[in-house]
Amino acid sequence: MTEQRRRDSAASKVALLDAARDLFAERGYDRTTVRDIAGRAGVNQALLFRYFGSKEALFAAVVARSGREHLAEIPSDQVFARILRGILGKEQQGDHTVQIMLRSTGEDTVAKEINEQLGQDYIRTLAGLTSQPDRDLRAHLVLAWIIGIDIVRSVARTDPLASADSDDVMACVLPAVRALLEDVRDIPGT
Repeated sequence: MTEQRRRDSAASKVALLDAARDLFAERGYDRTTVRDIAGRAGVNQALLFRYFGSKEALFAAVVARSGREHLAEIPSDQVFARILRGILGKEQQGDHTVQIMLRSTGEDTVAKEINEQLGQDYIRTLAGLTSQPDRDLRAHLVLAWIIGIDIVRSVARTDPLASADSDDVMACVLPAVRALLEDVRDIPGT
């Protein structure tokens, strides 16, 4: 019986994390309610507080899990292409970390702290792709480009980028990123 309860609690935690990830990506932190998260997860909202303590702590867990899983699973030379594919909608199960970070920039202290930590993780990964002395600046520029593409395409929905074919966008952007990082021989996905 105890093992069954543990499995149920583990499944409930995963369901809450998945529901929160999707809702934070769709709506951002401020417009996502605890009730909505619990409803989408199919659990009582009291479980959210039992397992995570607060909406802030759940947010931190979601962003940390998503970003770190993404960075751990993907070779560093493929990080940019994978994030770009996710933003452009080319991957069903794409990484939502950038969207969550972008749409959750409110006044919440935990959200800001997690965004800064994960932003630095992405910067470190991207900076590792070049040996140029200004590699941190180059990595910040690459990350800014990702965020800018997402804003123009999915938030502002400004054409021609908003309606551009994903393959066309990738064909333009990936070689430019390769040139910015200079000594990267190949960024997969081109």
